[in-house]
Amino acid sequence: MVRTLMLVLAAAASVAALAPSAAQPPPALAEAQPGLWEISGAPGAAAPVRLCLADISALTRFEHRTKSCSAKVVRSAGPVTDIEYSCGPAGFGHSELTVVTPRSLRISTQGISDGLPFNYVLQARRVGDCAVPTRH
Repeated sequence: MVRTLMLVLAAAASVAALAPSAAQPPPALAEAQPGLWEISGAPGAAAPVRLCLADISALTRFEHRTKSCSAKVVRSAGPVTDIEYSCGPAGFGHSELTVVTPRSLRISTQGISDGLPFNYVLQARRVGDCAVPTRH
């Protein structure tokens, strides 16, 4: 019984360590602003993808952007941040994000998504503010 409790507590601590902190984005992203971002290099996309992002760190898990994931910063040095994340049965990934300027990012990402490997490089640039919906 005690051993089971210890294993449960250890697992809970591991999950808590992986949980992203909404209040503290990766240090390299401190100058990047939420808004409308254009992403080039997305697999299967003939044209750049435009996303309205309130949380820029979502770009680090681009492959799993529609999934519920936990993440942790593995390394952060200057403009480069390495992030590992896990999305349960949907897969996992490792991304290296480089801040070229506060409006231009490079994301190298790889991992497993729905049982298949992925590995690609994205270029992201902030192109403006998100459109405010109009009321009719």
